[in-house]
Amino acid sequence: MDKNFNSRRDFIKKSTGVSAGLMIGGILPGFSAESYRRIMGANEMLRASVMGVNSRGNALAQNFAFQKNCEVIHVCDVDSRAIEKCSTNVQKVQNKKPQGFEDFRKSLESKDVDLLVVAAPDHWHAPAALLAMQAGKHVYLEKPCSHSPHEGEILVEAATRYKKSVQMGNQRRSYPNVVEGIKELKNGIIGRPYFGKGWYTNNRGPIGVGKKVTVPNWLNWELWQGPAPRMDYKDNIVHYNWHWFWHWGTGEALNNGTHMIDLLRWGFGVDYPVKVSSNGGRYHYSDDWETPDTQVINLDFNEGVSMSWEGRSCNGKPIEGSSVGVIFYGEKGSLFIPSGNEYTVFDLKNNIIKEVKDSKKIDPRDAANPSSHLDSLHIRNFFNNILSGESLVADIDSGHKSTVLVQLGNIAQRVGHSLEINPENGHILKDKKAQKLWSREYEKGWEMKL
Repeated sequence: MDKNFNSRRDFIKKSTGVSAGLMIGGILPGFSAESYRRIMGANEMLRASVMGVNSRGNALAQNFAFQKNCEVIHVCDVDSRAIEKCSTNVQKVQNKKPQGFEDFRKSLESKDVDLLVVAAPDHWHAPAALLAMQAGKHVYLEKPCSHSPHEGEILVEAATRYKKSVQMGNQRRSYPNVVEGIKELKNGIIGRPYFGKGWYTNNRGPIGVGKKVTVPNWLNWELWQGPAPRMDYKDNIVHYNWHWFWHWGTGEALNNGTHMIDLLRWGFGVDYPVKVSSNGGRYHYSDDWETPDTQVINLDFNEGVSMSWEGRSCNGKPIEGSSVGVIFYGEKGSLFIPSGNEYTVFDLKNNIIKEVKDSKKIDPRDAANPSSHLDSLHIRNFFNNILSGESLVADIDSGHKSTVLVQLGNIAQRVGHSLEINPENGHILKDKKAQKLWSREYEKGWEMKL
């Protein structure tokens, strides 16, 4: 969270000042005064519980607490240290310390909780969201929405069945300049777009070879595993390295690729592909890391477009000067969206024909809190949907479709060949080996059930 945001009062004052600047033609064009009045929110109070508050969840808890009609009343984590740290940080924002829970299910029993924010490890995302909806709560769900495609299908059905708002953390769908750029794309600024490329680069180090050790006294390892089949505790899993194990994580493709694939799918206006391939592997280090540190996923669509995502976890050389971004290529030029709230349009001779910048920069390699001021707009959209029925910009149906595209890339990677896909529902065709990865195994008693 920005260091100068020391209190809710300061945040509201800053937000009001920002919105006033915006309404007189500032950094977020294309939004009316009425739009920003809606962003500032209604007067109803929403009470949030945040699950998984060691890193990203810690930042989200503070951001939710900053919103003027939200109070974070519970923080939940299997790490007792994370509970205390996050509770203290939230108290600095809202002048009231939230109650801590080791088991988030106890929080869901409270009638005072209106919504659950899920920022736990990937294997927990869909099961926690489903339990929250079944408990009558709305859900703000960090990407990816699921560990396997079948889990995402369950969430889509659950949101309809239980009539709950589910916003996925595809925050770029709320970045005003990005919204404008996608609108320009759809209006033909580069002619018909037919190919898109997304990427993410970083310089991650090795994770070593884990040793079986005694579970630390601050960690509930049993509950951390939750729905995943039981494994021995090793010293190189918690808190971040689980991303690189198929058992709990989904690799760089879903950790960061989900965002870029979502932008590409949004811009092209497509749902499911007809063919998916993936190449890459764990190349840089020899350790326990299972998912690719270098990966290229290619997707072809019936609509006459293709997209590609390149992930390099261990070589941070930027593309187009940005460690993360997307480019759409079309008949008349290209449109580039880098890490932040901006875009640039080029003609076929690489001349800039339009450039829209944002004075506030973000750090896409900050895993916890890359863009708090822009994330607030995404959170406000979620609140406005709950309170007044405003359409969600990243509902679970949209989030599931974008997540599936990258999951299909991982499945192709794991089986070692390209996949033929049903463009109606994203399902894998005529490939029993790949189809087995459409869902996952659960620890007995933890299966997802509607």
